[in-house]
Amino acid sequence: MKLISSFYTECRAFIRQKLGHKQPPVYAERLRYLRRLRKVGAALGFDQGSCIDRYYIEKFLSDHIPDIRGHVLEIGDDTYTRRFGAEQVIRSDVLHRTEDNPGATIVADLTSAGPIPQDTFDCIILTQTLQYIYELPAAIETLHRILKPGGVVLATVPGIAYISRYDLEHWGEYWRLTTQSAKRLFSEVFPPQKVAAQAYGNLLAAAAFLCGLSADGFKAEELDCRHPDFEVVVTVRAVK
Repeated sequence: MKLISSFYTECRAFIRQKLGHKQPPVYAERLRYLRRLRKVGAALGFDQGSCIDRYYIEKFLSDHIPDIRGHVLEIGDDTYTRRFGAEQVIRSDVLHRTEDNPGATIVADLTSAGPIPQDTFDCIILTQTLQYIYELPAAIETLHRILKPGGVVLATVPGIAYISRYDLEHWGEYWRLTTQSAKRLFSEVFPPQKVAAQAYGNLLAAAAFLCGLSADGFKAEELDCRHPDFEVVVTVRAVK
């Protein structure tokens, strides 16, 4: 044991002598990269390719294609309704809070949505929207009210993300949720046994997303690996 210990001591001394007490170049390069004070990308990674959070959102929706059917409501535009619903969708509506969206068929605030009758939709696609609504319980109550019995809401919210400056200045940006808080919020309105919350992400994905890097630069197995301590995107499937 003394011989082995002496060998390791001599090795460490040799390395320190050769490096001059400096870190190996690979570590210096990593620290240089991590010391950035600004993100790499200018638009959540969209300027370089596909965005990491959208990679997870689209994976979630693709896993629930059977839910996207009948009369579907989406927020902002109908991109995901058309992409994942296709022939299953009989009617598509788009909700927007203000009248400046030419693609909107319904102009309403999701915290009340008075113009929308109850029991209207078979599916509501609600991606990355709830963080901009301060009155979260009221919004979730509206979702429940306007869904048909047996209808499904497919919602995503950020868990780990940086501020969207445009949205903050236009709508306000208030929340980051965990699977625990998301499930509890929806379970206060929907039957708890019909609420499922899960998260996507890991340390690599979280760091890359915060740096503004594109999903295109990573392997699927790197992004698909899930670590419970790094919830980049939180998803909810709730049934009325």
